[in-house]
Amino acid sequence: MLVDTQPATYQHMPASPEVREHWVNSQLIGVMMDNLGPSLLAGALTLPVLVYLMAGEVNSLALGIWVLLVVFMLVLRYRLIGLYRLQFDSVEGPHRMAFLRRYQWTWAAVALLWGGSAGLAYLEASLLTQFVCALVILGQGLLNLTAFSAYLPVYRAYANSLTLAVMVGLLVAASGHLDNPGAVQATLVLEVLTLVFWFLMRVAGNRLNHVHHSSFELQFSNQELIDSLTLQTRASLRAVATKNRFLASAAHDLRQPVHALSLYADWLATEPEMARDIAPRILQSTRAINELFDSLFDLTRIDAGNYKVRLQHVDVVEVFRDLRLQFEPVAQAKSLRFRTHAKHTVIWSDPVVLRRILGNLVSNALRHTQRGGVLVGLRRREDMLVLEVWDTGVGIAREHQQAIFQEFFRVSQHQGTEDSLGLGLTIVSKLTSLMGYQLSLNSEANRGSVFRVMLPAFTQQEPDADERQPVTDAAQTAS
Repeated sequence: MLVDTQPATYQHMPASPEVREHWVNSQLIGVMMDNLGPSLLAGALTLPVLVYLMAGEVNSLALGIWVLLVVFMLVLRYRLIGLYRLQFDSVEGPHRMAFLRRYQWTWAAVALLWGGSAGLAYLEASLLTQFVCALVILGQGLLNLTAFSAYLPVYRAYANSLTLAVMVGLLVAASGHLDNPGAVQATLVLEVLTLVFWFLMRVAGNRLNHVHHSSFELQFSNQELIDSLTLQTRASLRAVATKNRFLASAAHDLRQPVHALSLYADWLATEPEMARDIAPRILQSTRAINELFDSLFDLTRIDAGNYKVRLQHVDVVEVFRDLRLQFEPVAQAKSLRFRTHAKHTVIWSDPVVLRRILGNLVSNALRHTQRGGVLVGLRRREDMLVLEVWDTGVGIAREHQQAIFQEFFRVSQHQGTEDSLGLGLTIVSKLTSLMGYQLSLNSEANRGSVFRVMLPAFTQQEPDADERQPVTDAAQTAS
């Protein structure tokens, strides 16, 4: 099992511009589809009025075909509303975009049909009919300015198609009256007015779209801010809970050796002749206090980012030799075997950090091993070096294999946990993350565990000589 050595973070990552734009566009499509119903109703109410006025005044065949096409588009768009409500109203993003790309042509088709009414009535029907037809076209343009400008591509297609249909219709109708100068002049004036109307529609549509777009961008930013504040609030609550647990556990672990010291001091004051028996116990309690403070200081420095790493060439055999000197007496006192195995290998690391990582792992293994022994070894893989600490101890149940890296966590039923501070593996986890290493654990209850510290190839890349010199000097100064 690969251990997650990275601490849980709750920083809000802002959405990419693409995600933001997709969300805004999906909301704009939703606004446009919500306005499609009123536009459809207006068209359905207008159609009988135009048919009543144009009947008997314009070509009956052309009027019949136009009416059938308009009715067909009204029915089709009504079904589009139902389809959208059923399948796309509750989804966002690419699904709405795909729906619109598939049926966007219907807006242009409807605009062509309404604009085509100008060609039917102009110079053919009475002035009243022509005036009403002009009002209908003007109303359709203004109504759809507010209805469709939320999504600019559809609105532009509608405005362009409506204008094109009106201009072409006027020219076709006027082509049969070229011998009438007044009709030609009126047609030219209407063409110019149509272009002016188209320009004004485009300008107004762009401004309304900008208002819609800005409104939804602000809504998106506000939601991001709310999400960020929510995550930060949760992180703050978790940090407070962690701090309280941390302080409570630290106080508990400090209370035991301090209380023992006070008892030994009282005992020594009343019975001085017992000094030889009491002195080792005082030393043990003092050592426990120092160990706890050292661990707390290490955690504080790592979390605060003040833990200095000085990289240099490190001989793994020498590190293992130091481990044997430190832990062989502990292993012998428990009748355990402590072995190391490594060929001569020089790595690029911090020797202090490396000894701290391996020392904590070995100490943890010896503490929870009652028979057998502990083995520390080095293996080579294709892309990394692997430091391993094997033991034949009590093992770790699967449900505890992530929790053991938390501060002050101890498995209550394990032997040896009564003297453990619960910080050793936490420091290992944080130091491996600091060095860019990976930490893994394989364990089986009552059969033992193996901790692996994997050193990826990129952690072994030495800097150039000019970059390495200050680090080497700093390391020499520190030593």
